[in-house]
Parts: sequence; structure tokens; C-alpha cells
Amino acid sequence: MSDSHRGWKDEVYGQVARVGKALASPRRLEILDLLGQEPKSVEELARELGASVANTSQHLRQLSTARLVRSHKRGTYVIYELASPAVAALTASVEDASEALLLELVALRQRGFGDPTDADPLPLDQLHALVACQAVYLIDVRPAAEYAARHLPGAVSVPLPMLAEHFRGWSSPMPVVAYCRGRYCLYARDAVRFLHQQGIRARRTEASVRDWPWEESATG
Repeated sequence: MSDSHRGWKDEVYGQVARVGKALASPRRLEILDLLGQEPKSVEELARELGASVANTSQHLRQLSTARLVRSHKRGTYVIYELASPAVAALTASVEDASEALLLELVALRQRGFGDPTDADPLPLDQLHALVACQAVYLIDVRPAAEYAARHLPGAVSVPLPMLAEHFRGWSSPMPVVAYCRGRYCLYARDAVRFLHQQGIRARRTEASVRDWPWEESATG
């Protein structure tokens, strides 16, 4: 390989490595997941992460340097969002590859969703079909602001703290499907466990707003 080819390849992979470097942090990966739900301020992200605003800002700067997120001002707050749908696709691909390669991650998922009633989440294609024929009662158990920003078609907003009130006196025979932020979010798991305790048929799905085939439908 000629020196000119070598120099060009070094530059190319150097640019690609900018993205890899930005992803090489658990906190930054979680930030990307959170921003996949809705744009958030630095302060909101810090609360979600249980981290300081200063530390969260540092992570956001590194994500911005790699062009993975962008920001704008809303009053006195700086609001961050994913720079492109390609970023959500990238994080999903990283998760897929990690689960295929890392037995440790598989074990962690089993520990988090170890209850037999949680072991069989409803796949996206089946959920899509059931929603299309209105055969399930789909609930979004994320915070209300995330629901307002974007939600699955036909979903009803029932944030986890409101679950007991919403289903008090529930008598419908329609099965309930709960979703939250995706495969590493435990809100839907907790919702299903609560509903089972109330004698309500329920199942969780790992589908999220990141996964839905939006070209085929619009939020409703």
C-alpha cells in the first residue's frame, strides 16, 4: 500500500473513531437512549442519570464533538436532542451486537427480567399487528413529557406512578400491553408485575418509539 493510501485510510478511520470514542462510556450511551425518547435539558438528563450537571455537561460536550447530539436554547435552558435518526439506529445496532457477543449482558438481562411472567416480551411485529386491529390496550408508562413528545400509535399515557389509579375498577377483557423506553428500561416490567397482582392480563413489549415503523403510521 502506498504512503498516500495509508495516510488517507488513517484519516478515514480517525474520523470513524471519533464516534467510537464518544460511545465508549456507559453514561453517554444512556444519554443517547434518553434523548431517543425526547429532547431534554442538561438538568433533566442529570436527574435521570443521578449525576451532577457539570458531569452531564461534560458527557454532552463529547457527544456534540462527535456530532451525535445537537442543542438549542429554550429560555434559560439548553436543550439537547439526537443529531439524526441515524444515531438511534447506531445505538440499537451497538446493543444488538453487544447482546450477540457478551454473555455477561445476557446474564444481566435475565437478572433484570427474571420473573417468568416477564420472560416473553411481545415482539414488535406482533404488537404492530395487534395495534392495527385494536386487539390490545396499549399503555405508555414513561413520564408524561416523553409521551407528549412522541408515542406509539393508539397508546394511552399511564406513567408508572399513575398505574394504580388508572386501573382501579378495571373490568375490560382486553389484554394490556405496556411499553417504556426499550430493552433496558424496567418501567414496563414493573407495570406488568403490578397488573398481574391485580388479576389483569398484561404483557410487556421491548418495542419503543425508537423501533416503531413510523413510515407506516403516525402517532395518535
